[in-house]
Amino acid sequence: MNLKKQILPAILFSLIIIPASIQLGSQGRPVTAVSLNSPDNRIEVKIEFRDQIVYSVFFGGKQILAPSPVSMTINDNVILGRRPVVENVSRTKGDSIIKPPVQEKRAVIVDRYNEVNIKLRGNFGLIFRAYNDGVAYRFYTGYRVPIKVRSEQASFNFPENYSVYFPFTRSFHTSFESTYSYLPLKEVGTERFGFAPVVVDIPGGPKVAITDVDVDDYPGMFLTGNPQGLPGLVGKFAPYPLEEKLRPNSDRELEVVKEADYIAETRGGRQYPWRLIVVAEKDADLINTDIVYRLSPPLELKDTSWIKPGKVAWDWWNANNVYGVNFRAGINTETYKYYIDFASRYGIEYVILDEGWSDPADLFRVNPEINLEEIVRYGQQKNVGIILWCVWLTLDRQMDRALDYFQKIGVKGIKVDFMDRDDQKMVNFYRRCAAAAARRRLLVDFHGAHKPVGLRRAFPNILTKEGVLGLEYSKWSNLVTPEHDLMLPFLRMLAGPMDYTPGAMRNAQEKQFRAVFDLPMSQGTRCHQLAMYVVYESPLQMLCDSPSAYLREPEVMEFLSSVPTVWEETVALEAKIGDYAVVARKNGERWYLGAMTDWSPREFELKLDFLEAGKSWVVELWEDGVNADRFASDFIRKSFRVVSGESIKLKLAPGGGAVARFTPAR
Repeated sequence: MNLKKQILPAILFSLIIIPASIQLGSQGRPVTAVSLNSPDNRIEVKIEFRDQIVYSVFFGGKQILAPSPVSMTINDNVILGRRPVVENVSRTKGDSIIKPPVQEKRAVIVDRYNEVNIKLRGNFGLIFRAYNDGVAYRFYTGYRVPIKVRSEQASFNFPENYSVYFPFTRSFHTSFESTYSYLPLKEVGTERFGFAPVVVDIPGGPKVAITDVDVDDYPGMFLTGNPQGLPGLVGKFAPYPLEEKLRPNSDRELEVVKEADYIAETRGGRQYPWRLIVVAEKDADLINTDIVYRLSPPLELKDTSWIKPGKVAWDWWNANNVYGVNFRAGINTETYKYYIDFASRYGIEYVILDEGWSDPADLFRVNPEINLEEIVRYGQQKNVGIILWCVWLTLDRQMDRALDYFQKIGVKGIKVDFMDRDDQKMVNFYRRCAAAAARRRLLVDFHGAHKPVGLRRAFPNILTKEGVLGLEYSKWSNLVTPEHDLMLPFLRMLAGPMDYTPGAMRNAQEKQFRAVFDLPMSQGTRCHQLAMYVVYESPLQMLCDSPSAYLREPEVMEFLSSVPTVWEETVALEAKIGDYAVVARKNGERWYLGAMTDWSPREFELKLDFLEAGKSWVVELWEDGVNADRFASDFIRKSFRVVSGESIKLKLAPGGGAVARFTPAR
């Protein structure tokens, strides 16, 4: 990747600078308001400067965000934003192309926006950007010495008491894994809080999503209710940790036992994270948008050619339950060679050795049943890379030594777990870890992690993150329902790739489901699971079940062996939060389609306008079987031909799904 080619288009902006005298309006009065429109003029932001700074957002002339105050308190309680005085306003039009080295959603991203930079008295300012699909703002300061940020006022007020999809959590120490509540904004209250993204449901549209982007050397943003009882949300930030210790009876969870009276101590000359308001005219737009990637910091790696997305055979979810073999299954060399043989047979790029291959507190105390170097060599012979799980705390203590060793023996990546925080100190660990891994050409999968906040664009070796209540919860709870599955593409996935870990081969309808830790099953049908490989984005996508189970399903593996993990184009065809999603994605000459529903059976008639015109296509369809409503693993496979513009019909069982692969006919 030529970094100059990546950056140059972003520099070629048309720049209009309004002189510093802008602090006086046309009548010689101080500026009290600045307005900014999106390129298509459908979104307008109004920023007002009176006793405080407030902004409002309009869509198609309709107010969707009521006046919302913003400020930042630093050092000895200096409030940046109190009685603001505008010194300078400059406007920029951005129009460039981004070509991600890892194509999560599309190969070419158009980055088009209007921006206003408002410099205020006191050596600080605000930048607002208006895109056709959202608005973002961020603070910046220009001090030459480090500062302490005591607090930040980030508010999102709404004209009425709309309802919000909201993931509650109990503390700043969280794995960022929750179900979603749907409740009026005022009922969130100030005693409870949750993490972003959230989506506010405005009757008649649009839907408004709120999250944060480009979080670096600063805590992530939680959200809580408006303290004045207004229908709105405000940012809540973890204090800086002054003292930490292991939780009782834990070898991995480092909790904060003493907090500072500030949220960040940082350099004084910098820009702060974006506060993002996504505007989605229809639910499908929440899947189609790539605005988070556009707002993320630019690529920092000079060479990305070694970064290889792919699928992963995973051991932990299925508890190493391989069968039909002549060795004792478990965490041992023979079992992992079996996983490698399976992966090699089906062109699966990686195998993960999850918890148990080493002492969680010492990466150099390898399980005596494991010959790590032999496993890595065997994988190399079979063209299968090895990814190693580790506890973040252990990795942080042994980082250079461990990563050097992993690189030396040929390991391809690391899965880093149990951070469970996003205060400033932990956010800095993510960057430090990603950079250290990149120097050794190692991929990274962050588990026990906050949602993506932009670092993956700077370090695309971060292929995926957890930060989602995923399929693992089916091992001990009934929380992972098809309805929950249909929340994720609109909420968590808005922030970026998610390691949900799909692929269950034991499937159950609602009344048949049981949580069994060592022999887990999923809620919903077999095709509901298959559809996740198209609907869910993750450049490092798991096959969570046992290789032995997959080997008994050659028709399923015919799909799973071919489905990509990165995409050149994405088109959400039908979508409703919590109910259903139908998504088409392109890779190479093929298109793939995935459809998922909640517990309600549904039928779709889909026009195939996304296919290139003038071609005939061979369609291979995996669809819920006629008895999938009573035996969830039932599916049928069909093959037929279509041309662009024709329609196909899909019939989904309760908790059902369908996948299709479109190949140009020869």
